[in-house]
Amino acid sequence: MTPAEFRALFPALRELTWLDTPGAPPGAAPVIEAMRETIDAWSSGRFEWHAWDDAAEQARELFADLLGVPAATVATVSSLSEAAATVAASLPRGRVVVAEPEFRSNRFPWLARHDVVSVPARRTEDLIAALDDDVALLAVSEVTSRDGHRLDLAALRAATDRVGARLFVNLTQSLGVLRFDPAAVRPDYFAVHGYKWLLCPRGAAWLVARPDRVDELRPLAPGWKSTAAPHGYFGGALDLAPDAGRCDASPAWFSWIGACAALRMLAALDADAVERHVLGLAARLTSEAAALGLRPVDDGPRSHIVVLATEYADRIAGSLAAHGIRATALGDRVRFGFHYFNDENDIAAVTRALAAGGELT
Repeated sequence: MTPAEFRALFPALRELTWLDTPGAPPGAAPVIEAMRETIDAWSSGRFEWHAWDDAAEQARELFADLLGVPAATVATVSSLSEAAATVAASLPRGRVVVAEPEFRSNRFPWLARHDVVSVPARRTEDLIAALDDDVALLAVSEVTSRDGHRLDLAALRAATDRVGARLFVNLTQSLGVLRFDPAAVRPDYFAVHGYKWLLCPRGAAWLVARPDRVDELRPLAPGWKSTAAPHGYFGGALDLAPDAGRCDASPAWFSWIGACAALRMLAALDADAVERHVLGLAARLTSEAAALGLRPVDDGPRSHIVVLATEYADRIAGSLAAHGIRATALGDRVRFGFHYFNDENDIAAVTRALAAGGELT
């Protein structure tokens, strides 16, 4: 599928220039249609809830196929914080290294249960320097929307191996546009909330444990989904499923129905082509912005998210809105994120808006 063909699946892009996927993307037609059919069935009463309940299992299989991991290592959860908290509760006691500016859903679950070493900067070299033989786990996000900085996961894996620590990776701001090879990185755990770059409804998230870590996982809130299928409803002993499914959350049906449609759509894309496309657009915008005197807030490795420093975020926000551009401007920065549906016309539109916003100063 070409970028133009992919773009055509998003009705909102007929009128808007969308660069706010780090916040949330517009709905894709296949996802919207799947959810509309579900709402219509609910409204008419012509639905079978058992079919809805199967959606989370289908999404587990689709996700496992997309990442090339065994489905038995995948838990279907409702958020990134639930995934991190599940690992935090299952982890043997020990120190956890987390960057101080890390996203809170990948920071607070560790603070709640472990002795945390807070690293002032979220850079690969600083995180590595904080590791020693007393560290049980390093928790990172490959990319965050705060700065667009991309960590070197291979280097972090090598460093954690040297001290015998585990590695937890949050892929919420990267999976769907940046390539990720679990076999190459070998994280002990990784997780993603699908409502950003995976284009799912909010409420569909996944936790993946390396096969040798699955047996240690324990559910945060055991329920009727914690046992092996077929699931029972009443009575019985707590007999946890033998795989990561023991940590499944009771599914919010509509979220998982939409997630299945989104994952099928993404499976039709070439991952290499998607990454080249989004990184190329991000580099182009960075260059155009530099010509206008705007520089990234971070000088580290670039990703598909471009965050520019500015003293005039409010004025630029007004200019972006006037030009029909969805992006985020807050405080001392303005943020743009590129998905496969973005194109060179979006770069031109943003450049015009930034130039106009600069004139307001």
